[in-house]
Amino acid sequence: MSYISEVKAAVAARNPNQSEFMQTVDEVLTTIAPVVENDPIYRKNSILERITEPDRQIMFRVAWTDDNGNMQVNRGYRVQFNNAIGPYKGGLRLHPSVNLSIIKFLGFEQIFKNSLTGLPIGGGKGGSDFDPKGKSEREIREFCFSFMTELARHIGADVDVPAGDIGVGGREIGYMYGQYKRIKNVYEGVLTGKGLTYGGSLTRTEATGYGLVYIVDNMLDANGKSFKGKTVAISGSGNVAIYAAQKAQALGAKVVTMSDSNGWVFDPNGIDLAVVRDIKEVKRGRIKEYAERVKGAEYHDSGKVWQVKCDIALPCATQNELDANDAKTLVKNKVLAVGEGANMPSTTEAIEVFQSAGVLFMPAKAANAGGVAVSALEMSQNSQRLSWTFEEVDARLKNIMKGIFDKTASAAKQYSNEKDYVAGANIAGFLKVAQAMIAQGV
Repeated sequence: MSYISEVKAAVAARNPNQSEFMQTVDEVLTTIAPVVENDPIYRKNSILERITEPDRQIMFRVAWTDDNGNMQVNRGYRVQFNNAIGPYKGGLRLHPSVNLSIIKFLGFEQIFKNSLTGLPIGGGKGGSDFDPKGKSEREIREFCFSFMTELARHIGADVDVPAGDIGVGGREIGYMYGQYKRIKNVYEGVLTGKGLTYGGSLTRTEATGYGLVYIVDNMLDANGKSFKGKTVAISGSGNVAIYAAQKAQALGAKVVTMSDSNGWVFDPNGIDLAVVRDIKEVKRGRIKEYAERVKGAEYHDSGKVWQVKCDIALPCATQNELDANDAKTLVKNKVLAVGEGANMPSTTEAIEVFQSAGVLFMPAKAANAGGVAVSALEMSQNSQRLSWTFEEVDARLKNIMKGIFDKTASAAKQYSNEKDYVAGANIAGFLKVAQAMIAQGV
């Protein structure tokens, strides 16, 4: 049995019923086989066994009081996966679907994503099964205070620096940061995604969406194509989707779809982002309202945005939202390129469909890295007591995404085939971390 097969079997046996985690482990280990199987140093140092097992998994009770005076209990998580190249770095997700498997999948992905940025940050992830939807401002504040009361003992500016994710924006980060300061009596860059008045970075809100479009544009350019004049389908309507749409429009594309958990909208004239931002960022409403406010737009509460004919697809909502049938529909409609704005939004089967059809496909480890890249830049600004302009941060982000594409494309060409960006991203991310682990010993 090969080294890869042995480790896959051992990880599966050790982590039963963790399908999301096993999905990403299977993908990474399969694609790095050309590197690992040809050099005995990885087996000798048990690199795969070590890299698939988190340094620590922290799970804790989060008790808080609702507006009716009743005590509620949620479960909190922080998985500190690997700090071979820097302090643990990864977001906090608040969503009822959160469980250990999802947090471990996100944390494992984060190792390689963070490595690709070229910045000194390790991989981690956390969150809770708390659902912020429908909660009052007081209830969200109460939850955030309670969550941070436990989490504070496990994190620090040079230890573990969480950020936002689904359900965690500037408001939640602010409450958590305030509680951290009260508990630890230090003012340090322990959280990223902070408000601009207390250490946050310009461009952080836009970073993941902008970064996605920057790297897809690099991929298109390397293959003789561009965004100009293309029709783009985007899922989601949060920060990633909104700012990916904004940057795609700036490059001359027409974005025609957006969605949320209830349904999706199609606007043949091109999405009006001012309306979307008013609905989502100001009123915290549902995407259905877009069709009520914009003439010619359609709302659908069934199906997916992927049934709309497009040249470029950017899944920006959540994991496994795009399956094999969706991929086949996109291929049938002659999609040219797919870039993953969310974490692992395409199933393994969907990726196989795209790659078999010759569709340009940029995986989340590379395409979704803009957010954590600017988070690391925020850490740098905090450490230096500096504040960079929007243009400075945006220029650094653009360069980082170009660097990620170049590393990904180079590794793909050397170890797989030049358009297998999935293998390229995994191999390039893995090599840096593995070499650091070997250098540091057990």
